[in-house]
Amino acid sequence: MTLEDKIYKDYVEALKSKNRPKSDFLSFIRAELKNSAIELKKDKLDDNEVLSALKKQKKRLEESYEMMQKSQRADILEGLKMELAILDEYLPRQLSDSELANLVEETVKELGASSIKDMGRVMKEILAKAGASADSKKVSEIVKAKLTNQ
Repeated sequence: MTLEDKIYKDYVEALKSKNRPKSDFLSFIRAELKNSAIELKKDKLDDNEVLSALKKQKKRLEESYEMMQKSQRADILEGLKMELAILDEYLPRQLSDSELANLVEETVKELGASSIKDMGRVMKEILAKAGASADSKKVSEIVKAKLTNQ
């Protein structure tokens, strides 16, 4: 079963169980996926493309969450938390900071990277190894810290 099929199945279950917030959000996600498919001129997205669309949506939600925290809108924050929790069900588990640090350490040694000039090479290798389970922004921060402190 593809990730898109799983989202559809969960959407139908949410409708049947009358879980209105979840069904509404999954309906929105399905529309986003359909728009991505149209943009890519495809009938159906593969799992990597679905993951990419879900990651973009998660990033948008996290930015909205930060803005709502600053404006202290507790009513909206609850809805955003719920939506982020639903998205996390479909995204792969993210590596912890310590796991990322170990991966960076290992990759820097492997490639013999010694300065910030090697950052692009190191980033490319780490993101290839970790795939969707690593946030590129976090990886970038850790790699930059590692290569500037050598």
